[in-house]
Amino acid sequence: MLKVILSGGGTAGHVNPAIAIYEIIKAHHPDAEFLYVGTPNGIEKKLVEQEGIRFVSMEVAGFQRKISLNNIKRNAVATKYFLESGHKAKKIIDDFKPDIVIGTGGYACEPIVHKAAAMGIKTVIHEQNAFPGVTTKILAKKADRVMLTVERAKEYIKESEKCIVTGLPVRHGFVDRLSKTEAKKALGLPTDQLCILSTGGSLGAGRINETVSDLIAWYCENNIKISHIHSYGKNGRGSFAASLQTNGVNLSEHPNFIVKEYIDNMSTCMEAADLIISRCGAGALTEIEAVGCGSILVPSPIVAENHQFYNGKVLSDAGAAIMFEQKDLTSELLIQTVSELIHDPKRLEELSANAAKLYIKDTPDRVGAVIEEVLNM
Repeated sequence: MLKVILSGGGTAGHVNPAIAIYEIIKAHHPDAEFLYVGTPNGIEKKLVEQEGIRFVSMEVAGFQRKISLNNIKRNAVATKYFLESGHKAKKIIDDFKPDIVIGTGGYACEPIVHKAAAMGIKTVIHEQNAFPGVTTKILAKKADRVMLTVERAKEYIKESEKCIVTGLPVRHGFVDRLSKTEAKKALGLPTDQLCILSTGGSLGAGRINETVSDLIAWYCENNIKISHIHSYGKNGRGSFAASLQTNGVNLSEHPNFIVKEYIDNMSTCMEAADLIISRCGAGALTEIEAVGCGSILVPSPIVAENHQFYNGKVLSDAGAAIMFEQKDLTSELLIQTVSELIHDPKRLEELSANAAKLYIKDTPDRVGAVIEEVLNM
């Protein structure tokens, strides 16, 4: 029976690909046994246990690069965890006896993958971003294979001979189940109107919320017939509705505007969209490619190593998106860009077609092939 350790954490962007890999392996090895190693207080514990995967915790913390009294204390704790991690990782491996260990990034996965490689156990890692994180660069030296979401990531990994582009494995797949017309009907939106979807992620993005509020007001002031779906996120709770009111927008008068804190039917909303305004997380961009939709991208400036900028650049360089750095995004710029696309449907069609070309449809097969290859080495 195949035994697999999975590890990755810190953000859902590291955890969800690990769960997707679990599903891929399970499809080929129904009787496989899994163990997930992560931090006790990270998001990985909640997400993994929801899937019914056995979870074992190990204290790990990232090192802070900026010098401050608080960060000195945090780094002292991180150092303590680091010194203890080798012994703890070995015990977990000795107890479970895995055939393969798979890491999906974040500092949570470094000790277990590093120790497994040192013990001669097969190891694979997956990098979600176009600009690889520090953990990936460290583990690439020891891992048997490095799976990448995009080709461009190879430029930043010295061990390029180990790298295989698989695309990003998405939980339960991201299947284009509905046509654009069907999706609009399902949402109760007019099928003959352009539909725009905007989101700053589950927490929300202040600059996107501010500019989208002004964009929606612009529709109303100019009597532009358009549908708009917006997720303002946790951080926009209260403030986004107040902004719309200040702009004179009464949502009850506009049934073609869907405004929520969180969108729980994102695949349908993305299938309905003719244009998407979004951050540049690897998962979000993969889904944009999957539905083949043109986009306006605003990378978050506060993520590690500015990786969202590099993610977005892959699409913008391919003519699949228009990207603005947050410092440059104004309401005037967003309104002007949307207006130009509304009046130039051919350009919007080109953006969408180029996005569809970037999507790797056989990601599960590629991931499965890499894992089988490593198991048979």
